[in-house]
Amino acid sequence: MKDAGTANKILFLNTFAFTICFAVWLMNGVLVTFLVDNQVFDWDSSKIGWLMGIPVLTGAIFRLPAGILTDKFGGKPVFTILLLLCAIPTFLLSYVNSFWGFVWCSFGFGLTGASFAVGIAYTSIFFDKKNQGTALGIFGVGNAGAALTTIFAPSLLNYATNNGAQIENWRVLPIIYAGILVLTAILFFLLAKNKKPESSNRTLKQQLQPLKNIRVWRFGLYYFLVFGCFVAFAQWLVPYFLNVYAMPLVFAGICASLFSLPSGVIRALGGYLSDLFGARKVMYWVLGSSAVISLFLIIPRMDISSPGKGVLAKNEGIVTNISPSFIQVDNQVYPLQERQDKMANVEKENHFLPVKESWQTPVVQVNDRVTKKQLIAKGSTHIYFQANVWVFTVLVILIGAIWGIGKAAVYKHIPDYFPKEVGVVGGMVGVLGGLGGFFCPVIFGYLLEATGLWSSAWMFMFFLSASCLIWMHAVVQRIIKHRLPKLSTRFEEGQNDQLDVEEYEMKIKLNVEQPQREEKA
Repeated sequence: MKDAGTANKILFLNTFAFTICFAVWLMNGVLVTFLVDNQVFDWDSSKIGWLMGIPVLTGAIFRLPAGILTDKFGGKPVFTILLLLCAIPTFLLSYVNSFWGFVWCSFGFGLTGASFAVGIAYTSIFFDKKNQGTALGIFGVGNAGAALTTIFAPSLLNYATNNGAQIENWRVLPIIYAGILVLTAILFFLLAKNKKPESSNRTLKQQLQPLKNIRVWRFGLYYFLVFGCFVAFAQWLVPYFLNVYAMPLVFAGICASLFSLPSGVIRALGGYLSDLFGARKVMYWVLGSSAVISLFLIIPRMDISSPGKGVLAKNEGIVTNISPSFIQVDNQVYPLQERQDKMANVEKENHFLPVKESWQTPVVQVNDRVTKKQLIAKGSTHIYFQANVWVFTVLVILIGAIWGIGKAAVYKHIPDYFPKEVGVVGGMVGVLGGLGGFFCPVIFGYLLEATGLWSSAWMFMFFLSASCLIWMHAVVQRIIKHRLPKLSTRFEEGQNDQLDVEEYEMKIKLNVEQPQREEKA
């Protein structure tokens, strides 16, 4: 490793500053929900989605310029200026009284999201290649700033407003956040040591050259999922818990933080696993798991009454007797399924799986003449699925942790494939990931209005996870067939040649060690 003491100090400062920035970046997720819940503003779900997404959009757009500036001037001046600049609109938010005031201030403090591109580029130049995955994973723990906001901001708002009795005191929250940004900027300026990469003297055109490589955009799509969707749900889960499970705001914030915190902390593990097993293998596991868990989460909380299996007359005849348990037509007896009302208290019970009750009700009367195949008893089915909140929360925590590992795996690729352009490429990948954080709440809002299902967000996650997995697998297969056509033919023929397998493993290892030689895919 390079100078270990300096490297570790810079890693700590970057991680700390990024944590603060991330907490500010997602402030609207709690603040807007609190203001709407307390009827300070009458905003519908679409406007709420826009206000949650706008800071993410700003952070996404400016990640590429921030990465370029970091490669050009070094991380110390760029990070310091960014922190001070973002403190201004954060403070001004305390004076806002309208939707558009929130919009413009959100554009401003959303610049905190660009801190990721600065930290990635600034951290990577202090570590050797073999340790970059772990270092960048530790830096990514700053994502836990989302959990700090969802844990502490609701309680702070309740305390400042005296549980809503003095509602105008909500303005204390942005003032506190602005002060923390200023203090962090001072600390960073005093303790950080500036360093620029070897490519700092390149022209802007030369710096942007790697963006022609489609691999950058593929990595960006992966990051759109594992980071953008993480950011989106870090905010979206608060109203999700409020509406689907009727939780109080503070408890909803705690449950949302259970999603955010592990995802941020486990990112360090993702970096270590990527160094140990290779980022591509980790991404296979991440994308596959994301698709499976999203599929489970698609099933909504529901209470459905539907036509069920009825009873048809086998022969024509006269109805001679009817009871709750049977219908008699001439000498033919038709048993009926009686209603037991076993679901009368189902909402007060705990059910991890959907529960169902079916029954049959006569639609004929005594002395009626019926024909063959005539319906004599209609069927009814009642299905109830409470989408148990604890099962839901566990699955949400699990998918958040998986995305956390995926975030580190994606960024492990960048210094491997683009060692001299980490700022630019990392910035572009960050832009695409940040755009996911912006567009997803908006998409979720429109999906909710169109379908009426909160779980429609998870349908989108399943589609996106499956698309990423299919694209990655297609690229891997193309690489294998291009570089090792003999082996791929043997796989297709079902042969097992030990020498070819060893050759394949050796060349795959070579691809990991020298990825820049791999053809563009």
